[in-house]
Amino acid sequence: MRIFILFLLLIIFTSGQSYSQRIKGAVIAGFNATQVDGDKAFGYNKLGFNVGAAAIIPFKKKWSISLENIFSQKGSHRGEIYIDPDESGSYTLRLNYVEVPVLVHYTDKKIITVGTGFSWGSLVGAKEWEHGYRTETSPDHGPYDKNDFSWLADVRFKIWKRLKFNFRFSYSIAKIRTRIFSDGERKQYNNVLSFRLLYIFNEQISENALPGK
Repeated sequence: MRIFILFLLLIIFTSGQSYSQRIKGAVIAGFNATQVDGDKAFGYNKLGFNVGAAAIIPFKKKWSISLENIFSQKGSHRGEIYIDPDESGSYTLRLNYVEVPVLVHYTDKKIITVGTGFSWGSLVGAKEWEHGYRTETSPDHGPYDKNDFSWLADVRFKIWKRLKFNFRFSYSIAKIRTRIFSDGERKQYNNVLSFRLLYIFNEQISENALPGK
């Protein structure tokens, strides 16, 4: 992931343009609706925070690269319901990550922005309850992987001046855990819908600094 980020930055800063005055900043606040595929707790029933900051670097008139630093809460939740003879009852999982998403965006008519990219997340908090009882799950002792690599799809809409609404879908590329159930082994993946607000700084200066302005 670090090599990928450095490669993107190298492309931008070796293109011969003065990019220092074109970098936009953003503060981000919103929430995640999450589930963990493969854990038998179905639905986006676990809510969590998604907050942080971003640097947005234009490299063509309608194209940009976004680098974010995000605190993102993921997990899963199931109420007291019957599933099967071995898997029934309440279940809650809370996973806290510090994430570094890197995305490429295209903006159409300064109103809608679409993008895609990848994210690396470091697990900094993990708590799990089964049938109302806390398990021994933790970031240091597992059973969840300390790294989460995800693919992202991203849409942003202009609401008012510098304020934008952002919808994002992310899904783990690699499993975060393998668990044995009564019906066999299941690999588990984070599945996340994010709803966020972005406030952009330096936007007008950045647009005026584009070639041909």
